[in-house]
Amino acid sequence: MKEMPEPGSPPPGHVLLKMKAVGVCGSDIHMYHGSESYPRKSPVILGHEMTGVVAEAGEGVVDFRKGQRVVSETAFSVCGKCYNCRRGNYNLCPGRMGFGALTDGGMAEYLIVRQGILHHVPDGVDDITAALTEPSCVAFNAVSTLGRIEPGDSVLIIGPGPIGLLSLQVALLRSPYEVSVLGTKRDSRRLETARSVGADRVFEDATEAAGALRTAGWGDGVDVVVDASGVSATMKTALDAVRPGGRIIKVGWGPDIPDFNLDGIVAKAVELRGSFSHNWETWERVMRLFRNGRLKSSRIARSYAFDDWESAFDDMSKLQIAKGVLMI
Repeated sequence: MKEMPEPGSPPPGHVLLKMKAVGVCGSDIHMYHGSESYPRKSPVILGHEMTGVVAEAGEGVVDFRKGQRVVSETAFSVCGKCYNCRRGNYNLCPGRMGFGALTDGGMAEYLIVRQGILHHVPDGVDDITAALTEPSCVAFNAVSTLGRIEPGDSVLIIGPGPIGLLSLQVALLRSPYEVSVLGTKRDSRRLETARSVGADRVFEDATEAAGALRTAGWGDGVDVVVDASGVSATMKTALDAVRPGGRIIKVGWGPDIPDFNLDGIVAKAVELRGSFSHNWETWERVMRLFRNGRLKSSRIARSYAFDDWESAFDDMSKLQIAKGVLMI
């Protein structure tokens, strides 16, 4: 932690945020240990799961005023001209600059954000929940938008980390027949959290899980697998567990290289989709679910004082907690 100059007044179309709470992402942990598998600026202020209060609005800002509580999306800037930007899928912009990786993020007292990526926080939604909007949107995009879970589907979620546990909550909103969560023996505490959130079955062994789930659902595997782990080896488990014609959504990523055959994708005619980030509609839908209490993301979180950031990072690294949130 170090002192940095305040950013000053916001330029036109931007607001200055006084930060209130910032979630610690798995990607922050990777950068903390130097094990990230994606480009980043160095040095960089971390943090992209953030909520704050408008401290000052720049010229031309009409929807936000001083004192309002807001959350910010993660794209500091996008090109606005590419195919995906023009279709509203700016999360897939090749020129996207993300907070906390390619530009300074929200683990600071103040941050300047463009108005187009801000959302109002409804009354009754606390700061911890608001700070978890971003990972909740990651889960929503993977599970609902791309996973397309239907009532009566059987689902496997691999990885009981923050995204896996939030994916579990979103999956349960879609009335599945059964949801299983796979972790490792080191994940015992987080698997207990998965049970308390509503998982029907939890597994600590991939071979056991694949064997048990090959006869799940319609008798030939699960309908949907959401791979929220940070390793590539779990793709083999996903292929073993999914039914022919099923769907695998990979949302977790890591630097390791797979050492297994991918012919199962062809043999089972599996739909394999990668899921990255989110867009405006995702944020508004998640905020609706926060407003009516249907999505309770704070159930997986523990708050820490900003000065105690290192404990939050270490507790997550050691799998003692699922999610840390720094209160600023």
